Amino acid sequence: MYDPFYLLYSYFWDITLVGDRVEQLVAQRRNRAILGVARDAPLARFVQEHLIAKAKANRITVVELGKIELRLQRAVEFFGSEREVGSIGVADVERWVDHLSKLPGRRGRGLTASSLRQHLSALSNLYRRAQAEGVVPPGFNPPTAMMDKPRPVREEARWLEVHDCALVLEAARVHRTERDDEIRDLDPLVATFLLTGRKSEILGLEVEDVSFDRRTVTFRPNEWRRLKTATSHRSVPLWPQLHEILKAYLSGGASSNGKAPVAKVRRTSGLLFPSVRTGKMIHDMRKALNGVAERAGWEAGQLTTKMFRHSYCAARLQSLDQGAPVSPFTVARELGHGGMAMVNRVYGHLGQVRHRAEVVEFRADQHKKCLGKRLTAVRAWKPAQCQATTPGGERCRVRGKLSEHGLCLWHDPARREAARRARPNARG
Repeated sequence: MYDPFYLLYSYFWDITLVGDRVEQLVAQRRNRAILGVARDAPLARFVQEHLIAKAKANRITVVELGKIELRLQRAVEFFGSEREVGSIGVADVERWVDHLSKLPGRRGRGLTASSLRQHLSALSNLYRRAQAEGVVPPGFNPPTAMMDKPRPVREEARWLEVHDCALVLEAARVHRTERDDEIRDLDPLVATFLLTGRKSEILGLEVEDVSFDRRTVTFRPNEWRRLKTATSHRSVPLWPQLHEILKAYLSGGASSNGKAPVAKVRRTSGLLFPSVRTGKMIHDMRKALNGVAERAGWEAGQLTTKMFRHSYCAARLQSLDQGAPVSPFTVARELGHGGMAMVNRVYGHLGQVRHRAEVVEFRADQHKKCLGKRLTAVRAWKPAQCQATTPGGERCRVRGKLSEHGLCLWHDPARREAARRARPNARG
């Protein structure tokens, strides 16, 4: 037996759905006729088309494209994959930003204002393409129309004084990397960071880019990486200290900290700093930098390659060029910038130590008085030794990478079993 109330309810529900659909079709027709909208597009499908178009344009790196994809995927998850691009308004974007601000970010903290701005920029760029392809009316861009966007707090970037740079370089010189690290010799790599350019530029340097005759380091695009801007293609001075370090590094001679050299013969081609494990370009050196930071008296994560770039700029601004203070424009061009604005606004720092010199160098012996016990501790520092004893009754000689109980991998059964499960095909 049918329920008459149920049939009546279903009847009015169907009428409501039909009315909504008719209203939607009328709106689409109005948009095409008046606003010039050529087609409708679900958000998820248009995001995919947008990313494919950006990849074909080849104007950004694969890493940057992956970041944009992550930000737009968060928009799809919030608005819905079938949501029409043109139906998202300013109020919807504001709710999305509020939702993003509550998401856990790096190290458990929420997303910063800078990260929220990057999400808005990615969505705004999506709407620019939607305007060009007739998916939305001209000028329709909800992220741009927001009145109150997140504003990051502008603070001075972290950087190192000249004597601190010398301490970091000395710590890198005497630091012994672990056997499974991608980097064997940290001394030349950290020296190149402190005395030249950006992270990807340095990690993608080739041996031919370093000229000992002309005393220059040339940054140019190659198969390993691209350059950030057109002004990034440049030659910078090969300072005497870096000249000495790289000369010994490439000659295949004995390492300054007693480790075996990466190459036993002189290298004339290929990457300047190849990965020990893969021979390809290194992309992540945080683990090695954390080891240097702990040895120099900082905490893990406090030293970054971005700090080195700021530190070089601050030290370079204090140097002399033919007896006169160096021009900020010269420093800006060495950093790969087209003008002095970034040097004056971001990279220029005034420290407590005035170290005027014709060259940029970070030699620890020049700052013994300032560094004092810190330098002594760096040179005498040794990683913690395993607390276990061998079957012969002697103390285990393994240092570093110990568990919370002070045991190495071999003497900690739980860690050893976890390592075997992670690498079931490994020998031993």
